Amino acid sequence: MLHRDGLILVIDKPAGLAVHAGPSGAPNLEECFDALRFGLPRPPALAHRLDADTSGVLVLGRHPKALSKLGRLFSGRDTEKTYWAVVEGSPPADDGVFDWPLLKLNTRAGWSVKVSDKGQASVTRYKVLGRSPGMTWLELAPETGRTHQIRVHCAHAGCPVIGDRLYGTAAPGEQLHLQSHAIVLPLSKNKLPVRVEAPPPPHMLKALEMCGFNPER
Repeated sequence: MLHRDGLILVIDKPAGLAVHAGPSGAPNLEECFDALRFGLPRPPALAHRLDADTSGVLVLGRHPKALSKLGRLFSGRDTEKTYWAVVEGSPPADDGVFDWPLLKLNTRAGWSVKVSDKGQASVTRYKVLGRSPGMTWLELAPETGRTHQIRVHCAHAGCPVIGDRLYGTAAPGEQLHLQSHAIVLPLSKNKLPVRVEAPPPPHMLKALEMCGFNPER
């Protein structure tokens, strides 16, 4: 648990765990929500989503009124989301914007997302935080919320996220190096926004430290 108040819970989602039940019947995060009522008559519910392989900050609404407020914040782009990724290679500059439109494709083999002129407008701002030979530590701020947006934008820029089996390459057992690192939620006009940050997940620490991250700072 990263944060709790009368409206929301913010949890640190582990990598590899889906937020919803899927056809495979594998464990999912929603199965655990009943244990997060903390005295309220009903369990919390998801205010937004993360890919199964993405770790980090995930916001839950504790009751219908809270979920309605959060829905307006997320749909109106009033939240500030910050992601960390370690990518193969390097983006074209130390900071910039990926703004390629994205199209979701459904096939017999499953679905994926690609850059396409027929897709929806998609904007991701990025900044280099550190480097190591062959990889780069990025801070990313998505201004739109398309499925797999950061992963596809990075891959299209020639710097796929490490461990991305769908849009890049991954060694056996290698996990996706993408984390929902922080979020800012302006929940009240009379109070400062709620800012919540998650520590880097264990599977990303080695690559982050090689790129200059210092866990003691």
